[in-house]
This record gives sequence, C-alpha cells and structure tokens, in this order.
Amino acid sequence: MTPTNAAETWPQAQTDLQARWGLQALQQQLQALEPRIEVEVLESVGSTNSTLLEQAAAASRQARASGANPSFHARLLVAESQTEGRGRQGRRWHASPGASLTLSLALTLAPQDWSGLSLAVGVALAQALEPAARASMALKWPNDLWLRDASAPGGGRKLGGVLIETTGWASGTERVCVIGVGLNVQAQTVQEASSGVACLQEIWPEASAPAALARVAPALLQAARRFEREGFAGVQAAFAERDLLKGHAVTTTQAGLPAGHAEGVDATGALRVRAPDGTLHHLVGGEVSVRTLFGKTS
Repeated sequence: MTPTNAAETWPQAQTDLQARWGLQALQQQLQALEPRIEVEVLESVGSTNSTLLEQAAAASRQARASGANPSFHARLLVAESQTEGRGRQGRRWHASPGASLTLSLALTLAPQDWSGLSLAVGVALAQALEPAARASMALKWPNDLWLRDASAPGGGRKLGGVLIETTGWASGTERVCVIGVGLNVQAQTVQEASSGVACLQEIWPEASAPAALARVAPALLQAARRFEREGFAGVQAAFAERDLLKGHAVTTTQAGLPAGHAEGVDATGALRVRAPDGTLHHLVGGEVSVRTLFGKTS
C-alpha cells in the first residue's frame, strides 16, 4: 500500500471534522442572524479567545497600514482541545476533548454600557441548555454556570464559565468583543475545582459537544446583539431567577468587606452585598472573588 502524505489527508480530515460538528448547518443558521459571520472548528488551539483577539489586532493593523476603513466580521471559533485555555483572573480552564465544549465568539459591539455583559451571556447559555421552568442550572456571579446541588458545600457544582475580553477598534465607540465559553459536557475530574464539577449529561443525558454547540451558538449571538441594544436591563429579571448567591452569606476579597449577605444584582449587574453593619455594597466584576457560605447567616 502506498503511504498517504499529510498534505493529502488534511483536507479529508478537515471535512470529517466539520461534518462531526455539523458546521455547514450551523453556519447557515448563524448567517441568517449575522450574514457575514465566519465559523471554524479546529482540532487543537492554544486559546480560542487569544486566537480571535490576535485576528482582530491583525485586521486593525492592516486597516491602519492601508488607510482603509476598518472591517471585522463576526467569527465563531470552536476547538476540540485547548492547550492554553484561560478562565477569569488568569486561572487555567481545564477541558478534555469530547468531554468539553470550548468556543469563542468575536464581534464588534457598541453598547451604551458594558456592565453586566457576562451575566447576560450566562442567562443566554442557561436558557439555551435548560428550560427555565426546571432551573437546576444556576448562575454564579459574575461569570459561572453551576448545577444546583444541596449536598455540595457551595450549594452547587461548577458546570461552565465565561471569559469576556475586548480590544479597541478604529471605528467610533465600537470594540471587538470576544466571548469565550467553556462547558463540561461529560463527567471529568478537575483536581483544583474546590466547588466540585458538574456536567451537562446530568440534566441532558444524550448531550454531546456538537449538540451543545448547536444550542448555544445562536443564543450567544442573539444575546450579544440584544445586550448592545438594551444592556443588562433586558435580562435582569431572568438572571434573578437563576441567581445562585442571592439570599446567602458570602465572603469577598474586596477591601473592607470580608463577609456579608448577597442581595442579588442591581440594574448594572453589580452584586449587592449587605455588610454585617448594615451597609449595602455594590461589587463590580473583576474586582472581587465571591465564595458562598451556604447554611450560614450573616
């Protein structure tokens, strides 16, 4: 048998990869919402967020060099494996091929206020993956999806996370926004996960990474455009229905507020925490780390 060279096998491998993820149907569905969106799936990448941020920076440099008007079309990048996946505050995001869904959506946005975008994304993911009536999927401020579990120390276990990054653009108030999502689809062990780990198959037994992608990708795109028009106010009530922290004692790393009682989020998406002295604090994403102390009262 004559050996097949790598250059000859790559196109077929890429075709098989796209078929496995149902990419053709997904792209058609997304292009009905965003006509010029580009969709790509890779077997492996360092970080889907970093890759799209680099592409945005390159497009901006090219526009400046040529004197042309900047142009960046929406892009969805999916990776079966990430070697340098990132979570919030520089944490590593653990993902296993086949057991996880890792993706990033990049698009230009110009909302009046960026506050609460990660919460709006969380709402879109939860609603796409589970009917609201069941509400076993909860949202942990500011960027995590959990499954409720009364037997777990924190009242639940982490199912997924959101990482949002933006970069300046050469057109008015627009910024290129990259929304990264990591979801545990099948059960897996993560040593550093003190909260415990949940997976989609606990509430959706037949779930697979491609099937989850088909649900969440259109929802993410629609959520981003809705946020651009309405801000967090458009989903504040929906977030409140799934708010994991509300009504529970919490600890924070914010100076002057080591502990308190969570009272939901305000109209901008800031977490309201009542200190032991009765003072109400509004915590903004990126400034604090919150951990639940279920079973305790403030």
